[in-house]
Parts: sequence; C-alpha cells; structure tokens
Amino acid sequence: MGLVARIRKEWFIVGIVLVILSAKLQPSIGVKGGPLKPEVTVAYIAVSLIFFNSGLSLKTEELTSALLHVRLHLFVQSFTLIFFPLAVWLLLKVLSLTAIDQWLLRGLQTVSCMPPPVSSAVILTKAVGGNEAAAIFNSAFGSFLLGSSSSVPFSSIFSQLFMTVVVPLILGQVCRGFLREFLERQKPPFGAISSAVLLMIIYTTFCETFSNPSIELDPTSLLLVGLIIFSIQISFMLLTFAFSTRPGSRFSPADTVAIMFCSTHKSLTLGIPMLKIVFEGYEHLSLISVPLLIYHPAQILLGSVLVPTIRSWMTSRQKVYTHTHTHTHTHVHFEDDVKSNSPAPRRGGSMPTLTSTPCPPTV
Repeated sequence: MGLVARIRKEWFIVGIVLVILSAKLQPSIGVKGGPLKPEVTVAYIAVSLIFFNSGLSLKTEELTSALLHVRLHLFVQSFTLIFFPLAVWLLLKVLSLTAIDQWLLRGLQTVSCMPPPVSSAVILTKAVGGNEAAAIFNSAFGSFLLGSSSSVPFSSIFSQLFMTVVVPLILGQVCRGFLREFLERQKPPFGAISSAVLLMIIYTTFCETFSNPSIELDPTSLLLVGLIIFSIQISFMLLTFAFSTRPGSRFSPADTVAIMFCSTHKSLTLGIPMLKIVFEGYEHLSLISVPLLIYHPAQILLGSVLVPTIRSWMTSRQKVYTHTHTHTHTHVHFEDDVKSNSPAPRRGGSMPTLTSTPCPPTV
C-alpha cells in the first residue's frame, strides 16, 4: 500500500495529529472568545450537528429498540455513577500516601463522579459502528440524571440538552422520513461527517488545554496524574469489555462498543460548572480542575486511536453474533414446526421423543 493510500485510509489518525499540533502552535484561535468561538460553534452547532446526523442515519426502530434496552442502560449508569467513583475513591486512598498534590487527587475524585459527555462517546461509538442509539440515550440520560440531582441549575442543563440533543435528533428523524429512499440509495458518509466534527472538538479542546495557565504545575505531579488518568481509562475500558462479553451477558458486540465508551468517558461541559459551584471560594480551584482538563482530551485521544482496532474486532464478532443468533432462531422454529406437524400418538403406543440437538458453534 502506497503512502497516499495509507494516509487516505488512516485520515482520521493523521487528522488528530495535525489538529493537536495546530492547537499547540496557535491555541488562541480555538479558545473561548477566540476567532473560532467554540462556546457557540462547538457547544451548540457542532453538538447539534452530531445528533442531527444521528437522527438522519438511524432507523426509528433502532432508536426504539435502544430505549427499551434496559439492561444496557442499567449497566452503563451503574458503572458510571456508582462503580467508577467507588473504585477511584479506593485508588486515591493509596495515592494519598504518595507525594502527589492532594488537591490534584481531590480533582480526580470529582472527575470520577461526572456523567458521560453528549458528544465524544456518541461520535466514537458511531465511528466504530457500535450501538449509536444506546450511546445517545446513555450520554444524554447520564447528564440529565446527575444535573437534576446536583447544585448545577437544572433549567440550564435541561434547556441545553433539549436544544442540542433532543431537537436535532427529532429533526433528523423527520428529515429521514422524507429522504429515506434517497439515503438508502446514496448512502451518505455519516460516519466521516461525525469524525470530522470530532476533529474540530479535539482541536478546540487542546487549544483550551494548551492555553490554560492552570496546567503550569510541577512536571512530575502533572506527569503522574496523566499516567494515572490513562491507566484508569484503559483499565476501565478493559473491565467493561470483559463484563459485557462474558458468557451469558447477552450483549451484542455493538452493545459492547457503546458500553465501553459511555461507561469510561466523562463530561467536561457539565464538569467545569460543577467544579466552580462545589469548590467556590477555594484558592486551589485551578489545581482541582486540572485532572478534568487532562481527562477530557485524554479520553478523546485514546478513544480515537483505538477506533480502528475496536472496529476490526466488532465487525468480525458482529458477523459471528448475527449468524449464530439467526441460525439458533431458525433451528428452534424448525423444531417447533416438526412438533406441530407430527402425527398424534396412537392409542396404546408411545410418541417418539424429539430431542433437541444444540447447534454447533460457528467458527
């Protein structure tokens, strides 16, 4: 494969490197109040485009099915809002014995209580080809649930979620009703559009990170916190993968992808206002904010780098999963037909027992 062909195939990874370098060279362009105006273009226009794109590409029955997938929702919300904070709390009990700044550790504990974001988890799930509808529901529901139970103004959270998630999603579904035949015939590159929007989000996120004076800390503490955050993300992705793929879990490979991203990603949009309210008046607020400012770009970067690997796994496993479940379903119906069409047992005789032979596993 030539260099140009390779770049075309891995354009998203190349794009990540380019936007991070651009953000490092000129961070003032993508910061709040800068020429790009991310407080409007990203927070509202980009996020709305993501969910309009999702509404346009998703079949209505897929959204309905995702809404009724209660087991998946319980898994994600329990992991995000219960297991994650408890596990990090135990970890910090050990880390508090080290020389790492205690305010950084307190910030890390706050990060663990955040819900999943309504952008990156959905885009990465879509980029891989996972259960996008489930990712949409859990990202929005997690923010709504935590926001309604916290000191962050409920009305502002609800209105922002409604305008940037619900309305674009409904508009996308309405447009799909009129354009269904065209969309099925032309097959627009919905995944590429969402990936391009994600590159814009990555760029503005790193612009904010590189221009933030709070990041100017002791290099050792900063490096250790960064390593801890990456370790947490990788460990929890592996943990959710193991739980959702274990025998008897009944989650499809597409479900697993949504679970991995939604359970391990944390919202910067809701996190920053919560930090400012909970720790108002603290002179160490900047230090407490650092873990969240590191966690957000780290989760996007790690997830983006893993997209090709996870997509390859999901595609191969989804074929096996679909074939196995279809074959089993057909096998059961065949046995039911045999039973219903078999003659009734003769008086005084006995009906031969029809045994059920399990289907051989698909290789």
